[in-house]
Amino acid sequence: MTDEFSRIARYFVPLAGEEGLGLANDAAVLKPPPGRELVLTVDQMLEGVHFLSGDDPALIARKLLRRNLSDLAAMGAVPMGYLLTTALPAGLEETWLAGFSAGLAEDQKIYGISLYGGDSSSARHDISLSATLIGHVAPGAALSRGGAAPGDEIWVTGTIGDAALGLKARFGKLADPTGYLTGRSLLPEPRVGLELAGIVSAAIDVSDGLLQDLGHICRQSGAGAVIVADDVPASKQAAAFGAAMLEARLTDGDDYELVVTVPPDRVAAFKSACGALPVTRIGHMVAGEGVEVRDRAGGVLRFGKAGWRHF
Repeated sequence: MTDEFSRIARYFVPLAGEEGLGLANDAAVLKPPPGRELVLTVDQMLEGVHFLSGDDPALIARKLLRRNLSDLAAMGAVPMGYLLTTALPAGLEETWLAGFSAGLAEDQKIYGISLYGGDSSSARHDISLSATLIGHVAPGAALSRGGAAPGDEIWVTGTIGDAALGLKARFGKLADPTGYLTGRSLLPEPRVGLELAGIVSAAIDVSDGLLQDLGHICRQSGAGAVIVADDVPASKQAAAFGAAMLEARLTDGDDYELVVTVPPDRVAAFKSACGALPVTRIGHMVAGEGVEVRDRAGGVLRFGKAGWRHF
C-alpha cells in the first residue's frame, strides 16, 4: 500500500469540496447557508460487525454515508458534506481503496455532498470506518423524537424487515433467489428530502429495529404506542416468509426507513409531503409507556427482544 499522504492525494482529495481546502490543512472551513442551523451526526462501521470482509468496498462506502444520511433525514435536515475517518490494515490492497473511493464519489453525486476532511490511521487487524455528516435546517425546524402525543398516528416509509432478512440470506439462513433482500441489506435508501417540519410530531430512522426505535419516541415523548403487526408493510419478498420471520422483521433493524408520528389533522399534508414514496399507517400513540404489538384480532404479541443491542 502507498503511504498515508499519497493515499489521501490519490483517493480522497478528488472527493473534497472547497470547504475542505484541498485536504491540505488541519481543518475545514464551513459556512452554513444564511439563516440556517447546522445538524451533525456521526456513525461508524466495523469489519466483522457492520460489514463482512468480502463485501464490495464501494457498497461499504455508500452504506457508511447512507446510514448517516438517514439520521439527517430523521431530523429533517438537508445534507451538505461529511468528515471521514479510516483505520485500515497495512496489507489492504489498493483495489479496495479504489473501490471504496469510487463508492463515495457515486453517492456524493446522488446526494449533492462532498468530503470536508477527516483522518486516516492504520489498524492492526480489521477495517474501521467512521463518517460525520453535516446538514442544515431552518431555525427551530429540526425534527425530534420527543413531540408525539396520544392520538397521533404512527406511519412508516417503505417496507420494514428487508435488510434483516437480507442479512440472513447472506449467511445462508434463508433463500433470496432474486437478490432483492440481500441488496436491501447492502445498500439502504435514506429518505432524505422530505419536508416534514410542522407536519410530523416526532421522527426517528429505523436502524436498530422498528420496535426499539419506536420505543425511543415513546420514552422521549412520555407516551405509549400500539401497532398492528399485520399492518407493518413488507415487500413481497419478505412477505413470502410469513409469520416465521415476523420477529426478525420488527426487531433486527438496518432498514433506514423513517417511523413518524402524525396528528390526525395533518395526515393529508404528510402524504402530500412524501409524494410518490410509499407510506403506511401501522398504529397510534396512547397514554402510557412502551410499544405494544397486536395481531389483527387485538391479541398482544410478545417477542424475545425489541431490537439490536450494541453492547
